[in-house]
Parts: sequence; C-alpha cells; structure tokens
Amino acid sequence: MKLKQSCGLLAAMLSLVCSTATAEAADYGQFYKNLPITLPAVTPPSIPSYEVSITTFGGVNDGITLNTEAFANAMSHLSSKGGGRLVVPEGIWYTGPIHFESNVELHLDRGALVLFSEDLADYPAVASDWEGLSTHRATSPLSARDKHDIAITGDGTFNGNGQKWRPVKKGKMTESQWKELTRTGCVNAKGDVWFPNERIREVYEDKNLQTKVHHGDKSTVEYAHDFLRPVLLSFINCRNVMLKDATFENSPAWNLHPLLCENLIIDNVNVRNPWYAQNGDGIDVESCTNVLVANSRFDVGDDAICIKSGKDKDGRDRGVPCSNVLIEGCTVYHGHGGFVIGSEMSGGCKDIVVRNCVFIGTDVGLRFKSTRGRGGVVEDIYVDNIKMSDIAGDALIFDLYYGIKPGAPVPPVTEETPSFRNMYINDVTCRSAKRAALFNGLPEMPMKNVVISNSHFRADTGIELNHVDGLTLKNVRITTPGEQIKRGEGVKNVNVQP
Repeated sequence: MKLKQSCGLLAAMLSLVCSTATAEAADYGQFYKNLPITLPAVTPPSIPSYEVSITTFGGVNDGITLNTEAFANAMSHLSSKGGGRLVVPEGIWYTGPIHFESNVELHLDRGALVLFSEDLADYPAVASDWEGLSTHRATSPLSARDKHDIAITGDGTFNGNGQKWRPVKKGKMTESQWKELTRTGCVNAKGDVWFPNERIREVYEDKNLQTKVHHGDKSTVEYAHDFLRPVLLSFINCRNVMLKDATFENSPAWNLHPLLCENLIIDNVNVRNPWYAQNGDGIDVESCTNVLVANSRFDVGDDAICIKSGKDKDGRDRGVPCSNVLIEGCTVYHGHGGFVIGSEMSGGCKDIVVRNCVFIGTDVGLRFKSTRGRGGVVEDIYVDNIKMSDIAGDALIFDLYYGIKPGAPVPPVTEETPSFRNMYINDVTCRSAKRAALFNGLPEMPMKNVVISNSHFRADTGIELNHVDGLTLKNVRITTPGEQIKRGEGVKNVNVQP
C-alpha cells in the first residue's frame, strides 16, 4: 500500500514537473530582455486540451486520397467542442485547402507531410490582398480570417505544390533544367519565361485583365483564376497566432503571409522555396502588431524576412503600420534580402528590433526599399549583431528609388512621399559583399538620422551616399580596395567617429 502511495505521489510530482517545463517553454518573455526599446511580450494562444486525430474523420495517409473533407469535418467538430488539437500522424496527407477555426491547433507529427492538391480548381478565387493591394487571389492552402487562438505545431511539413502555379524565368535555370521544364506547360513568344498553362501565360502578359481582376470584375476573376496564385499561408485579421517547429515549403507565391494580425509568434520554423521561385518570399509580416519571429531558418526565392504595411493608396487608406516586431536568432541561406522593409510600406513601419541573425549568400543583407507614390513612414528601427557572408550585392541598402530611375523631375512632398528616419544599426559583420552599403534617398525627402556603429564591412567597394541628411558612422571599418565613402548628391551632416 505504501509502495502504491509512493508511486502515485511520484507520478503526480513528475506530472507537475512536466507541466511546469511546458509552461516555461511557452514563456516568450525571455526574448524581450535587454531590448533597446520596450516591446510588449507575445503570449501563446489558448488551446483547449481536447484532442482528436484526422483519422477519426476518415483521413487517409496514402498520398492519393483527397483529405479536404476530412480536414473540414475535423475543424468543424473541434469548433463545436470549443476548440482543441487536431493531430496529423506520419504519412502523406493529400488535400485541398485547410480553413482554420478559432481555438484550434493543427499538430503534425514527425514524418507527416501535408501535400496540397495540384488541381488548381480546388482553390476558388476569393477577395484577398496581394503585394499590398486589395484584390482577388485563389484560396490559400492554409487560411484563417477573423479567427483567434490558432496554432500550427509539430515537426511535419506543408508542401504547397507551387510548381503548378509559378512561372519560371529561363535566366534562373541551367540549360538542362530549362530543357526538362519545357517538356510541359508553355513559354512566351520570346522564349524566356515558362508557364504551367496557357491561361496563366495569357493573363501574365495582359495588364488589362490584371486591372479588371484588381477592380473585382467577377467574370474576369473567374477567367484569370489560374494566374491568381495564392500565398501558402494566409492569416488575415487574426489574434493570438503561433507557428512552431513545422516546415513550410514550395509555395505558389509568398510562403507565410500574416496580415492585420495581433500577438503573432513564429518560432523555430523552416521556410523553404526553390531559389528560382517567382515571388517566393519567406515571410511577409504585413500591418501586424506584437510579433516575434525567432530561431527560424529561411531558404527562399525572394525576400526572406519582410515587413510590409500595404501599397500606395490602398495601404495609406488602411492606415495600419507594422509595429512592435522582434526578429531574433534567425538564419537566412538564400533570399533577395535577409531582412527587408518594403517596398509596400505605405501604412508605415515602426518599433522594430532585429538582432542575433545570420545571412549566408543572400543577394542583399539588410534591405530597406520604397519609392515615390508609396507614402508612409519607416522609423525607430533597431538592428544589432548581424553576421553576413558571401553577399552577392549590398550588405546594407536603403533605396527609395525602387522600381524607378534616378533623374526624373523632383516632385513636391505629399502624402505619397515615403520617409525613412531614426534607424540604428550596431555590430554588423560582413565578411564579403559586392558593396558595403548604398544610401539612395529622395532629393525631396532625404533619409534622416541613421546611425551605424561598431561594424565591419569587407566588400569590393565601400559606402555610396545620395540624399542623406544625418548619418553617423561610429567605429565602422570598411575593408575595400578603393574609396571607403563615396559622397554623391544631397549629402549633409555626415559624422564619422573613431
């Protein structure tokens, strides 16, 4: 009897220890210590302990059976119970779109692959957003709108079958890859872009059709459906969201796109796309507040970790900045930019901290971009302890001429004029880049109050400055064969300190 009592007491103690460890693991306050500004700490979503398996709802893991209905029924059941955890065991789970309900966690066991259908008709067109504009897109494989307390966890993988949607440029492939690719689909008249089907090619080349889609012409949206490739994950206007441990790969367009979300956690995820993937961004955090992206890895075909807030008038009318964002301990292996703000930033971006990250082989390391017509203010950005190697272009770039050519007439300052100011960059080490940095501000709105400190750039060329008013370089070494700092037009108040 005493032995049974002792065993029972031990089991209770072990249970308490495990519960405490789980609670500690879910405490994200540790990431918010010693920040240069005060940011509200994120908290995990609240998920009831109720748990079911996808197999209970007829799910089959043979890689052939379509599981769309099984996922829908499981989500509906959990919603009726007030929420819970949907477990996906190992195997290949072939399915159409998965729509989330509130208070639900989708958990993929190790060895589970959710492979999204290659039949484009499984993804009907819906009102959505694309590159900062309100428009229509095909339904995303993973989607939620106006939900709260949702999570994706586990060591499994989501594959978006993106090759069925994306065009491919010939210049991004070897000759043998291009030859193999063009055995199917079609190419444009010039022969330098491949398309999965003729309808995608037609709409890609017809700007009038694209404009009609943007304005919501129903018949055009239906006609252009295959061109409207979706992001892999679209969570819109959701609260208390967590993506943890899973792999997200091969997206039709952007990979992860949280929009207008609050209290968002991205923790220890893998985000992958082919390096040639058109618009194959890693994560685009748009008009969100209270965000943590931590300990994650990105190997993608476009910008890797990107902050946005809408494009031009659509973004200004929305008027929701991306704010209170912490990027911590991430690694980028390939991408057009390691960490990026813009170019769609018309609602503004502020109070953002990026630290303890590594960029290996990206086109650009730190990339800040906008252009006339955007408007919006980017301010109070803090970057610390960034390590870079083998950067193909600029280690650091501020380019407010994104998509336009210098030399155009200088317009007056209006609500369409973007503004970049109050940016603090410390402890950046770049082992190799083509150029250390480019500052390319607008003559009507120069960049203001940028501080770079305690950094070392080793590059083919040094720092180039245009239209900057207020730049401090403190303990910055530039190892280059030529001129360290090249001053162009409109350069004022540059302070170089030892």
